[in-house]
Amino acid sequence: MDLMIYPGYIPRAGFEPILLHYGLPFKVGNWSFNKLEHHEDGVVYECNRLFPAPPYPREILMMQSDPNLRRALFLSIECINTLNEGLLAHHALRGCPKPQWTKYLSFLKSKKFSELTKPKYLDSHQVTSQEVEQKVTPDESERIYAKIHTLFSTECSPYFDWQTVGLVHSFYASGQPGNITRLLSCTDDDLRQYSGHDLAPTHNVPSMSRHPLTGDWYPAINKPAAVLHWLNHVDTDAEFIVILDADMILRGPITPWEYGAARGHPVSTPYEYLIGCDNELANLHTRNPGACDKVGGVIIMHIDDLRKFAILWLHKTEEVRADKAHYATNFTGDIYSSGWISEMYGYSFGAAELNLRHIIRRDILIYPGYVPEPGVSYKVFHYGLKFSVGNWSFDKADWRNADIVNTCWAKFPEPPDPSTLSKADGNGLQRDLLSIECARSLNKALRLHHKRRNCPISRNALENEGHGEDLFGAVSKSSSVHESGSEHSRPTRIWLIGLWALAVLCFLAVISIGLSRHKPERSRNKANRKKRAYAGGSFDPNGKSYKIHNKHLYDMEVASED
Repeated sequence: MDLMIYPGYIPRAGFEPILLHYGLPFKVGNWSFNKLEHHEDGVVYECNRLFPAPPYPREILMMQSDPNLRRALFLSIECINTLNEGLLAHHALRGCPKPQWTKYLSFLKSKKFSELTKPKYLDSHQVTSQEVEQKVTPDESERIYAKIHTLFSTECSPYFDWQTVGLVHSFYASGQPGNITRLLSCTDDDLRQYSGHDLAPTHNVPSMSRHPLTGDWYPAINKPAAVLHWLNHVDTDAEFIVILDADMILRGPITPWEYGAARGHPVSTPYEYLIGCDNELANLHTRNPGACDKVGGVIIMHIDDLRKFAILWLHKTEEVRADKAHYATNFTGDIYSSGWISEMYGYSFGAAELNLRHIIRRDILIYPGYVPEPGVSYKVFHYGLKFSVGNWSFDKADWRNADIVNTCWAKFPEPPDPSTLSKADGNGLQRDLLSIECARSLNKALRLHHKRRNCPISRNALENEGHGEDLFGAVSKSSSVHESGSEHSRPTRIWLIGLWALAVLCFLAVISIGLSRHKPERSRNKANRKKRAYAGGSFDPNGKSYKIHNKHLYDMEVASED
């Protein structure tokens, strides 16, 4: 308990904390810091921008005379100053210009600051104390602090890119412990042309959409293949692995200790339509049909189980996919009888082979559009099916070809405002509120993504920011995205038009100067012309020639007029 302290708390006498956990608000005098106020802050991306500077050490000496209280204040400013020092180093690595000199920057580079933030080490008393505490409650410590890693599988396509943006944003917003990795399954050619490498921490995987041996086109097999590839190529220290689908939004953390996951007992959510677990399909594809659980979607599995299971997941998927004689709906529950859910059966049959008995939780996942169970706080939205609120609807399949991620400020049509919903039907109201939350979460993720990409702020973007309207018209989704993108090319067109106008003005100025220089010469030419006309032709009483006998002379005069 002496290793860590929250800034603002008073440390125990004689102990030196080595971890500062700024999860709670803290203050020093009139200055304060609350990380929640910076939840969507772009301080990492804005060159030389720091958090507000705290009071200086000499000011703290004047604030507090009590040694323990003063020490607590010093720890608080050490925390925020260290954060700002890290931001400065990060900005320098990003190539930001050198910041202008300030008193605070000078302090961060001073000897005094180095002394305040020098490395802290445990003394012998603290080491002994920690060893005693660990001996008292080793099981409790292991259970609480088990490491988690989250995986999800995608492909190199705009369709999966916007799903990635939504899931990764929700991952960080939800407070999910551990790290997240996108398993990106692409062919070599697709990977070379792919532009979304920065969307998430990524592990690249060879694509198996087209099976290398059978030639079967089945992109869903990439999920078990990618998990197996990750296990074989990445050295992880995580104890539990959470596996999600790309078309999910996290609303809260999913932890093994909350849902009871353990070795031999993964946690998952019910997929009741996998009727093959109860008929001859299971008898054909697993030696242990009684252990076939109808589950999928969210998976929490111990790493030891996953290492044994992943290869079976892949092989059973291939096996079920090849069993075309049992594609029918009465065997699989697949309404299309196409073998499209072979990967789901591959999971259930592979787990049955190892006798992994799932803890099936109905309080983790909900499909938007479904009526929630009263009092349940779901942790995951799975927007794999079309859902609607009144006349508004969302179907992810409609956006398969829309390049939303690479089109500045593009987003989905905004759902209705919650205040417009009818409160007559309580269940329907809760259903619609969850649907609206899911859609808004996707749009919020996209807006922050475009902001990070430094998209230019156009009038349309500002209007849509204020009114919550989508950037797409009533035409088809994919074409609307490109129309939205063209809106942001207007500044370029205006700049080109201005440049063209300037060139025309310069040209006219040059012509004007040239004409002014030749004006006397033109006058002499006119006088000579009159003389020649009088000598070689006829002249009317007004002095204008109406007939010129010499054609060559006429051509010369016309040329001189021009």
